Amino acid sequence: MEDSDTVEPIDGVVLVDPEYLKGRKMFVMVTCVFRYGSDDLDVIGLTFRKDLYVQAKQVAPAESTSIQGPLTALQEKLLHKLGANAYPFTLQMVANLPCSVTLHPGPEDSGKPCGIDFEVKSFCAENLDEKIPRSDSVQLVIRKVQFSSLEPGPGPWAQTIRSFFLSAQPLQLQAWMDREVHCHGEAISVHVSINNCTYKVIKRIKIAVLQTTDVVLYSLDKYTKTVFMQEFTEPVAANSSFSQTFAVTPLLADNYQKQGLALDGKLKHEATNLASSTM
Repeated sequence: MEDSDTVEPIDGVVLVDPEYLKGRKMFVMVTCVFRYGSDDLDVIGLTFRKDLYVQAKQVAPAESTSIQGPLTALQEKLLHKLGANAYPFTLQMVANLPCSVTLHPGPEDSGKPCGIDFEVKSFCAENLDEKIPRSDSVQLVIRKVQFSSLEPGPGPWAQTIRSFFLSAQPLQLQAWMDREVHCHGEAISVHVSINNCTYKVIKRIKIAVLQTTDVVLYSLDKYTKTVFMQEFTEPVAANSSFSQTFAVTPLLADNYQKQGLALDGKLKHEATNLASSTM
């Protein structure tokens, strides 16, 4: 969990058989991975992943310069239950790392979807430079989320003015929301005000919610997907005004067939949502 400029530490316990350790060192590593292709693909020895952040810590035997902070209640219980061959660890990630996000795969795609993953891995080796086979390590996928305060604040506001031929006055359209932060599944109230000083009649009002995803690897790519669109039959006569509040609710269930949508990173067998905004 990231809150403003601080990130909660990753606390855990590793259990290892001393016969398996055999004088080697045990490490715990957390990696922020940007995955843009399947692990099964291999082109001239290159994999379709980029490690954005790596932090490793030696937990057994403990380094003399390593400072272990106070144990959490869960760590104390696990150490008491697992015995002398269990070792606690605490990893502190830096702030401003991306949150866990996946790009919704297509029906023919297989393997892990593209996106941001956080992996915690434990392994035994002589040193960190030693290449460790995947089968000789224990890996867990964790999820990083960002907390946003629900304190009331000014909501977004926009206005557009359009002139028409043979109309002395323009058409003015304003739209605003009560606040800028909303929770998943919550209806978003959009206030619309129209001042129609033209000779034209407005037949309907269309409201759309767009999701914009910035993918930064070797260059900046921007993808925009429509996650909600609805037309409201609300005629506005010429030389008249209109004001009304509309409720819109973008949901993943209504967009599940769209490929490339950004989703909140999910764990195994767990439902997810449209990706939260990164603050």
